[in-house]
Amino acid sequence: MLDSTYVFALPYAGGLLADLGADVIKVEGPGRPDVSRTGGFAGCFPDGDPGGDWWNRASTYNLLHRGKRSLTLDLTKPEARKIFQELVAISDVVMENYTPRVMKNWGLDYASLRNIKPDLVMVSNTGYGHGEGPYSEYPAQATTQEGTHGHCWVSGYVGGPPSKVGASYVDFLSTWSAVFAVSAALRYRNRTGKGQWIDLAMYQSGAMFISEYIMDYMVNGRVGERIGNRHPHRAPQGCYPARGQDQWVVLSVGSDGQWAALAKLMDRPDLLADERFAGLSGRQAHHDELDGIITQWTSGHDRYALMEMLQGAGIAASPVFINRDTHLDPHLKARGFLEMVDFPEERGIGTRPFIGRPYRFSGSDVGIQGPAPAFGQDNQDIITQLLGAPPQEYEFLVEEGTVASAPTRGEPNLPGSFEEQIKLGRLVGRDDDYKAKLGIP
Repeated sequence: MLDSTYVFALPYAGGLLADLGADVIKVEGPGRPDVSRTGGFAGCFPDGDPGGDWWNRASTYNLLHRGKRSLTLDLTKPEARKIFQELVAISDVVMENYTPRVMKNWGLDYASLRNIKPDLVMVSNTGYGHGEGPYSEYPAQATTQEGTHGHCWVSGYVGGPPSKVGASYVDFLSTWSAVFAVSAALRYRNRTGKGQWIDLAMYQSGAMFISEYIMDYMVNGRVGERIGNRHPHRAPQGCYPARGQDQWVVLSVGSDGQWAALAKLMDRPDLLADERFAGLSGRQAHHDELDGIITQWTSGHDRYALMEMLQGAGIAASPVFINRDTHLDPHLKARGFLEMVDFPEERGIGTRPFIGRPYRFSGSDVGIQGPAPAFGQDNQDIITQLLGAPPQEYEFLVEEGTVASAPTRGEPNLPGSFEEQIKLGRLVGRDDDYKAKLGIP
């Protein structure tokens, strides 16, 4: 598989497919390193240290590109495009996420590549899809597309402005859509011998996940509204403070029986006789009063104790986790969700935990196949061994800057020291013993 993609959505799809056993070659330009290597999007560096080769150490890059090989190619040059075409001839899948004009101008679009590999499966991931639509040529990124597909409009608090729901929510949706689409296309090829082009539009991935609002408008003409943590068919529902500093629990009551169980847990039988809270419509109309009553009760209990009491009474509930909780949660440990990955000693990263997949197979041994590669670490092997080019040709490519083992442009966007990030409110704290807690040697 050739993975000529950048940022998050399809790079992560390539990483997940590598987990499943695909031989994935990450292709990026010597002067256009993936932004996951360089900027604030890069996440963090091991122990806060960017090191001498910061482009190989960023956490986001190493998560997305685990198990891949790395090839750098300056695709603006004809000789680089020739190498790409030679790789296409021996590849099952090609993934790219340029704006529609780019691959066509290079002669690397699906119509061109299928002449080289007739049964090729190719994925093109753009913001708005290829075609004649008025937005098709627009560049886009997930950080703004929540607005385009409507998610921002229905996210936020009553009376407040539209809100985002994270840094790049739509990226993940496109990741999973691409993994499914590639798998389906390969199955189709195995059955028919025919390849195909997958035209993946990120904003449509987002629109799929607000389908109830779209259907409500189609059937009833109603426009969705912002209701914060509340629910149109359940009440009370919300996020409430638990005992301790900045500790929280979420709960959701879905029936009159669950409301009675909650009133019993709170030792408030009087609430059941209060006409204001009779039935769903009553509880929704007086949700503010209920929030105050529930807050008085939850703030006196530990968040895990609340979860156990509420779930024991048949009420959906959970503590609110921070990233520390996710790493140390015994259930995720039991599921094997975090996988330890060993880096080569010369990388100076050591052993680190990475998130795996939310699914497990009973008959297949699936897991992270190895660390993300260093920039261009497989250039020579791929060009001289896989493609059979003579050594002098490879040396010429290096001299001409067509391939490289370090980026020719870019610089790290350092987030500042841990103390500075805490002061700015980007972090709430740091555990000095985090390695011991995570089992890192």
